[in-house]
Amino acid sequence: EDMLDEVVQKVITDRDTLTLLDLSLTHGVSEEAEDSNAVQNVLYAELCRNRTNNDKYVDGATQTLNGMPKVKKIQTNKNIVVDEGATATNWDLHDSYCEQKKTPEAHEADIQDLTASTGKGQDRTAESISGDTGNSVMTALVFSGLIITVTATRPDLEDVLMSDSFKSSLLVMERAVATNVLLAELAAYKNLPVDEDEEHLSTPTMKHLWVFVCDLTKGYKATSMAWSKKNSNILAVGYIAHDSKNPNPGLICCWSLKNPKWPERVYSCHSDVMSLDFSANNPSQLAVGMKDGSISIYSVNTEGETAEGSRKHLHPVMQVTWTKHQLKLSEKERQDVLVSVSIDGRITKWFLGGSGLDCIDLMKLKKIYDAKKKAAGGKKVEGNVLVPAIPALCFDFHPTEYGIYLVGTYDGLIHECSVSNNEQFLNTYKHHIGPVNHVEWSPFSPDVFLSCSSDWSMHLWQRGVSAPTMSFRSAYSEVHIAQWSSNSPALFAAIYKQWVEVWDLNSNIMFPTIVHHAAADVELTSLLFARDSDSVLVGDTEGQVTVYKLPNLRVGRTKKVKSLCNKNTCKHTDAEPQNKSIYVFFFIIFSWCVSFCTNSHSVLSGWLCRDPSNTLK
Repeated sequence: EDMLDEVVQKVITDRDTLTLLDLSLTHGVSEEAEDSNAVQNVLYAELCRNRTNNDKYVDGATQTLNGMPKVKKIQTNKNIVVDEGATATNWDLHDSYCEQKKTPEAHEADIQDLTASTGKGQDRTAESISGDTGNSVMTALVFSGLIITVTATRPDLEDVLMSDSFKSSLLVMERAVATNVLLAELAAYKNLPVDEDEEHLSTPTMKHLWVFVCDLTKGYKATSMAWSKKNSNILAVGYIAHDSKNPNPGLICCWSLKNPKWPERVYSCHSDVMSLDFSANNPSQLAVGMKDGSISIYSVNTEGETAEGSRKHLHPVMQVTWTKHQLKLSEKERQDVLVSVSIDGRITKWFLGGSGLDCIDLMKLKKIYDAKKKAAGGKKVEGNVLVPAIPALCFDFHPTEYGIYLVGTYDGLIHECSVSNNEQFLNTYKHHIGPVNHVEWSPFSPDVFLSCSSDWSMHLWQRGVSAPTMSFRSAYSEVHIAQWSSNSPALFAAIYKQWVEVWDLNSNIMFPTIVHHAAADVELTSLLFARDSDSVLVGDTEGQVTVYKLPNLRVGRTKKVKSLCNKNTCKHTDAEPQNKSIYVFFFIIFSWCVSFCTNSHSVLSGWLCRDPSNTLK
C-alpha cells in the first residue's frame, strides 16, 4: 500500500532507430519510387524481345463472358413546389433607397475594397497597392514578390441612363405594364370580348373605364380634345391653369391608349389653350389656338419644334380646324388648310411662310339688321346694313363641300358662309336667342347639322331650311357642347355644367337616353367621341379626361336616321315651353339677374371665354 501511494517519476525520451530487418530488392523497384514507371517499361520491352521464337511462350485464346443483363425499376420522389412570400419592411425600403442615393465616391470606395489573397499560415504578409484608372479600379496584392492584379470596370451610369436604346426599352416596358394593369378596360374600349362577373344589363348606361390624368395636369382644367387623324390611339388635350400667376398658363398633353398613365408628349404654352386639332395630310402637325389670339403649330414627332407667327387675333381663339383646300383635285391631292375663328369676329386662314405663320381673313362677321330704303323712284327697297363686327364662338366646315362652313355667333345666329365670298352670307339660321356655343355637321347626313346654345336648347337643322327640324331641351341650363357620334348617325351627346347627356334619336326624341352626373365639386368642360369605339371622353375642371363606355347603344354605320332629313316641322320635347314668349321672358329674367350680380364687362367675358373668372383683354 505504501508503494501504491508513492509518486514515481518516469522520463520518456527518444532514442535512435534500431533496424531489425533490412531486405533490399533484388529484382525490380518499389512502386513508390520515382523511377518505377521507367523501370517497368524497360522490363516490359525486354520481355517482348525475348518472346519472339521462344518455346516457353504459347499463344492461347480466352473468352470473356458478359453477365446477364438485369432490368431494375426505380422510383423518384415527386418534385414538391412550395410557394414562398416575402415582406418588404420599412427598413428594407430605407436601405434600398440609401443604396440608390450612394455618391460616386462611395461607389468607388466599394470597388476599391475588392482584394485577393493566396497562401496559408500566419507568417505570410501581404501588401496592397490600389489605383484608379478612370473607368476602372485596379488593386494589386504583393506576396513575397508575386503580384496579383484585380481590375474592376465601373460603367458610366449617366451615359447608360441617357442612351436611346435604354429609353426605348423603358418605353416598351412601361407600356406593357400599363396595358397589363388596364387589360380589361382596354379590351372593353376596343369592343373585344371580356369576361364580366357582374350581371349583364340591357339598359343603356355610361360605364367608367379609366381616366387620363397625371401629376402634371393637377391645377389645370381640360378645355379641348382632338384625335389624331392617322393614329386613333393618340389623343391631344389642351389645358388652362386655375392659377392666373402660373408662368405656364397653358398645357398640351399627347396621350396614348398604350399608356393611359402618362402622356407621350408634354408642351408648356405661354397662354391658355382654347382649341386644338390634328392635320390629316401631316399627322404630326398639331394646331393650337391660344387665349391671347395667337396660333401655334407643334410637331409631335419631336418634343421642341413649333411654328409661330407675329400676326394673331385680337381676342381669344375659340376654335381651330384643318380643312381641305378648295381646289379641283382628287381627294388625296387636296392639301390641308388651317382655319381659326375668334371673338374678334374674324374667320382666318393660316399658312406657313418664310417668316413663320401668316394669315388672310376669309370673313369678318358684322351684325345685320333689316332696313327700308327709298329708291330714287320712290319705291321701297329692302337692304342689309353692315355694322361693327360681332363675336364668333364656333364654326364647322361641310364634310363634302370644303368651301362651305357654318359660324355660330354671340348673337344667337348661325351663318352659312363660303370661302369664295367674304362679303355676304349664303344663309342665316335664326332660332337661338343666346350665344351659340357649338355647331357641327352630321358625319352621315351632309345636309343636317346640330347646334347648342346658352339659351338652354339644342336644335337639329336641315340645310336651306330657316326653322329647325327638331329641338331638344331637357333642363334649364347652358349647353356647352353638343357633338355627333362618329359611329352612329342617330347618336349625339351634350355636356352641361354638372352632367352629360346622350341622345339616341332611334330610341327617343323626347328625352335623353342617358344622363350621367359629375361629382359635386367638378364642372364638365369638354366632350369628344371615340373614333373606333362606342365610347365618349369627358374633360372637367380637375384636369381629368374620363373615358366612358356606352354599352347597349351600338348602332351600325349602315343604319340611317329615319325621316331625319324629311321632317319640315319643328318638334319640341315635353320639357320645352310651347309658348316661345314665355321662354324668352324667362331667359331675359335670367340674364338680368346675372348682370345685376356682376358688372357687364365680366358677364360678357363669361359668355365669350366660358370662364367667368377671367376677363377679356
